[in-house]
Order: sequence, then C-alpha cells, then structure tokens
Amino acid sequence: MVKAGTKIEFKKVPESIPLELVKKFEEDPIFKTAFESLTPGRQRGYILYFSAPKQSKTKEARIEKCIGKIFNGEGLHDKYSQKKRNK
Repeated sequence: MVKAGTKIEFKKVPESIPLELVKKFEEDPIFKTAFESLTPGRQRGYILYFSAPKQSKTKEARIEKCIGKIFNGEGLHDKYSQKKRNK
C-alpha cells in the first residue's frame, strides 16, 4: 500500500561518456567547456546519441555534426520543438 505524499528516491546513474567524446574534449578544451555549460538533460541527450552507434567512426561523425549546436547552447532536438511552437 502506498501512502499519500510519500516521496520516491530515484537513483541517479550517470551515463558513461563515449571514448570518442573524451578524445574530442582533450583535443578542444573550449568544446569541453561549451558541453559542460549545457543543462544536464541536454548533456545526457547528446551522450545517449553519441553512444548509440557501435562503430567509432559513426560516433565521431555524430560528434562533429553536433559541434555547432553545442557551441550555441542548443539541445539535440531544440530545433524540432521550436518549429512546433511557431506553428
């Protein structure tokens, strides 16, 4: 039986950062700073997106593709949600 007003504690399990992203951080400290300035949710979205492919080459391509958005402080799907709001 669940009591009203009871709080449930969720365990926070941070996502593991792919090696390709770690390498990019080492190559470009400004990029690392830009990534760390994103909200935790946006960071997690990118990490999940970069981690999904199995091949390292694909992961690197995804990182390169998203560099501009990260420097602009945008989330992975920010453009899509703005289009819906503008209609």
